[in-house]
Amino acid sequence: MICQIHQLGQMGYTEALRLQHQDVALRKAGTIPDTLLLLEHPHVYTLGRNARKEHLLASRERLVELGAQVFETDRGGDITYHGPGQLVGYPVLDLTQHRRDVTWYMRSLEEVFIRVAADFGIPAGRLSGAAGVWVGGEKLVAMGVHISRWVTSHGFAFNVNTDLHYFDYIIPCGLRDKGVTSLAKLLGRTVEIEAVTNRVIGEFGRVFGLEMCTVEESTVEGRT
Repeated sequence: MICQIHQLGQMGYTEALRLQHQDVALRKAGTIPDTLLLLEHPHVYTLGRNARKEHLLASRERLVELGAQVFETDRGGDITYHGPGQLVGYPVLDLTQHRRDVTWYMRSLEEVFIRVAADFGIPAGRLSGAAGVWVGGEKLVAMGVHISRWVTSHGFAFNVNTDLHYFDYIIPCGLRDKGVTSLAKLLGRTVEIEAVTNRVIGEFGRVFGLEMCTVEESTVEGRT
């Protein structure tokens, strides 16, 4: 099976959400194959369906001063941060073509990043009762998904060169006793995000049994 990849560069959350909704509708109709949107967001905080407002530690006015937006979403999970230096991925997969099992899907997503981390010499893994990929008690990759008629949306946020100070304004994923980390912090150096992206694409294809095909595009207009 084929998975088409759209590498979108930096894109605002509203536009990325529009593209997701568009691709979910097309995937349900069988018009497009499985799809993976890869991008970076400007500073933004997103609240999932289970988010508690007290986990946002600063006022929205303060966050605007920091140049960040706040959005409520239909994904699972609590509150998280997206920003430059973080690789965000939105898989739009038809699980009827894979396995109709939400737990399997989440564990498979985690496996992608456990393998990518291992490629960089980092022993990452799972944490019981908490989605995502962890290094000790610090989260390296956050995950929150939405599934409608077995078609997935939302997805993952991989801290590559992320400015982790932005997490100080929230209780990430509602876990007060856990921290966050990044590839750059763990390796002690800035990491080229293109190299990380290529590894993510490769492992995503291997884990899900997909042939990954990049769609050449340089503008949003190519996606309308």
